[in-house]
Amino acid sequence: MENKPQHKTSFKHRLHEIIYEADTPAGKLFDVILLIAILASILFVMLESVQGFNDKYGEYLNIAEWVITILFSIEYILRIVAIKKPTKYIFSFYGIIDLLSTIPKYLSIFIVGSHNLAALRALRLLRVFRILKLARYIGESNRLLVALRASRTKISVFLFFILILCIILGTIMYMVEGAENGFTSIPRSVYWAIVTLTTVGYGDIAPGTPLGQLIASVIMILGYAIIAIPTGIVGSEMVKTFIHTNTQACPNCLRDDHKDDSDFCYHCGNELNE
Repeated sequence: MENKPQHKTSFKHRLHEIIYEADTPAGKLFDVILLIAILASILFVMLESVQGFNDKYGEYLNIAEWVITILFSIEYILRIVAIKKPTKYIFSFYGIIDLLSTIPKYLSIFIVGSHNLAALRALRLLRVFRILKLARYIGESNRLLVALRASRTKISVFLFFILILCIILGTIMYMVEGAENGFTSIPRSVYWAIVTLTTVGYGDIAPGTPLGQLIASVIMILGYAIIAIPTGIVGSEMVKTFIHTNTQACPNCLRDDHKDDSDFCYHCGNELNE
C-alpha cells in the first residue's frame, strides 16, 4: 500500500523531468520532436496561405495539421499532469499560448457555414502563435528572459531618458525649422527626432536650414551610440545567468533559472530532485 504513492510520485517526477527539462537524453529527445512539430506546423500555415498550393494539397495539409494538433493536445495535457499546481501552467504565458495555438483546429469542427468562413480563417491564423513555443525549447532563450527581467529597471530608466531627449530635440527642431520645412507641430517634430535617433530615417520630414541639418547630424551620430547601451545592459546580465543557471525546472512553480547545485527552488522552496 505504501509503495503505490511513491511509484506515482516517481512517475510524475520522471514525466516532469522529460517535459520541462533538457538535461536528460529523454528530455532532449522530447524537445527535438516538439521543435520539429512546431516548425512543420508553422510551415503548413504558411503554405495554406498560398492559394495555388492549398488548392492542390489542401487535403494533405489538413491531415498533417490534425496530426500535429493532436500531438500538441497530448503535450498540453501532460504538462498539466506533470506539475503539482496545474493552474501555474494553465494561466502562464506559455500555457495560454499553447491553448490559443491548439483550439482553432477543434473550433473548425463546430463553426460551419459560409458566413463563418472569414472568422474561421482568422482563428486558424492563431496557430502561428506556436512560433512562440520555440522559445521554451531553446535553452539560451530562458537565460535571455532572466537577463531582461534583471535589467528591466535599467532599461526603463534608459527608455525614459530617450523619451525626454526626443521631446527636447523635437521641440528645438520645431523652433529652428518651422512649418515651412514640415515641422508643423511639436508631436510631429518629436516623431522626426525618434525616427532620426533610431537611424531609421524615413525621409518624410527633413530639415532645410543649415542649423537644422547640423542638429540632425548630431542626432544621427548620437543614435549609433545610444543603440549600443541596451545591448550592453542585457549582455552583462546574460553573462551572469550563463554562469549561474541551468534548465532545472521546479515542479511546483515552474521557475527554471536555478543554480547548477540547487536542491530547492529559490522561489517557493520546493525540492527540485527526489
